[in-house]
Amino acid sequence: MSESVTILLPEKVRYIINRITEAGYEAYAVGGCIRDSILGNAPEDWDITTSASPYQVKDLFRRTLDTGLQHGTVTVMLDREGFEVTTYRIDGDYEDGRHPKEVTFTANLMEDLKRRDFTVNAMAYNDQTGLVDAFDGIRDLREGIIRCVGSPMERFSEDALRMLRAVRFSARLGYEIESGTLDAIQRLAPNLVHISAERIQAELTKLLVSPHPENLRIAYETGITRIILPEFDTCMETAQNNPHHCYSVGEHILHSMQEIKPDRLLRLAMLFHDIGKPSTRTVDEKGIDHFHGHPSVSAEIACSVLKRLKFDNHTVSTVTSLVKYHDQKVLPEPRYVRQAINRIGEDIFPLLYDIKLADLKAQSTYERQEKEEILEAVYQIYHQIIDEAQCVSLKTLAVTGRDLMEYAGMKPGREVGVLLQRLLDMVIEDPSLNDRETLLKLAFRSTS
Repeated sequence: MSESVTILLPEKVRYIINRITEAGYEAYAVGGCIRDSILGNAPEDWDITTSASPYQVKDLFRRTLDTGLQHGTVTVMLDREGFEVTTYRIDGDYEDGRHPKEVTFTANLMEDLKRRDFTVNAMAYNDQTGLVDAFDGIRDLREGIIRCVGSPMERFSEDALRMLRAVRFSARLGYEIESGTLDAIQRLAPNLVHISAERIQAELTKLLVSPHPENLRIAYETGITRIILPEFDTCMETAQNNPHHCYSVGEHILHSMQEIKPDRLLRLAMLFHDIGKPSTRTVDEKGIDHFHGHPSVSAEIACSVLKRLKFDNHTVSTVTSLVKYHDQKVLPEPRYVRQAINRIGEDIFPLLYDIKLADLKAQSTYERQEKEEILEAVYQIYHQIIDEAQCVSLKTLAVTGRDLMEYAGMKPGREVGVLLQRLLDMVIEDPSLNDRETLLKLAFRSTS
């Protein structure tokens, strides 16, 4: 069925569609770009579906790339911008929970639309026909529902990753997952074991940086995280009987992600910052829970999980460091702040402000105002240190190892590094000492 909806197609998309239709074939913009346009959002990509075969599409355009001929996809290049054009297709049986055994091209748009995952992603549009919405996708958009096209058991059996995608779309759009779709996820979640770590990583990251990262709770309730992130399940099942907390470990994690901006590294850090608490939990004689040493354990788990999910080395390193230092106490005095910057790292320390603040906002109100005031004072001092370009590491120390060898008569070796560190410690204590002549005099005294 169609509904009277007008979508402003980009000029290049309209050109591709018109070029194909003028040659006697059908062509529509399809999928996420239509969903986003109806919602008033700017689409990231514009995909086009057509009755023309890949080779017929290639004949119509001067420059194309063979990005997926076996699946019917050709990328049309216009002024260095690429647009995927895919032939209507019918997918054969899925034998591995991910790929169809075979793909059959068809001239029937409806056959192509009904193989898609969710109703909100199964709409097509061109200027001549208008909106083609065979599965009430626009109704589900208006009612805020994520619903499978056709049988959810079939859709999720075809590609198990669609279950995580359902949660991700609910988090991105703030929608509820339709009951039948939700029930199918609960029944088929174990099939996610067949999905590659890279595909899991991509969907999980999109979920985390969405407006509703707390929808990871749905992944827990449906059994998804039991397969892809079992460490989180343990957190959801670990209470925190402690005056500083009002949630379980898992619920605290979910609330903390809501309290931080949608930056990939920061959201990942919040996901993992307390993931080591279950294994460090102890109970004192008053029945109060404690989690001594949990930052280091959390960092180890974070490193392991991030590598398991095939994140890049920079992400693994940064997130692990943020987790390791997220609970580090720093007194609001300049020398202690300089020491902390040196110990934690100049790149990591400024990121910890958002981490620590989100952590506090997801705790109980017990002593919260005092904690936030201390945190604010620490970072005011930090900004003063940065504004005054105070030395906090060897790279801005006014002398180098070469200076010590040339002017203090030292020979190459471990002693040079030891003395440089000693001079840095003095400068961190008293920034006014970071003067080349002053430091060389101090070095000379130390070696004489």
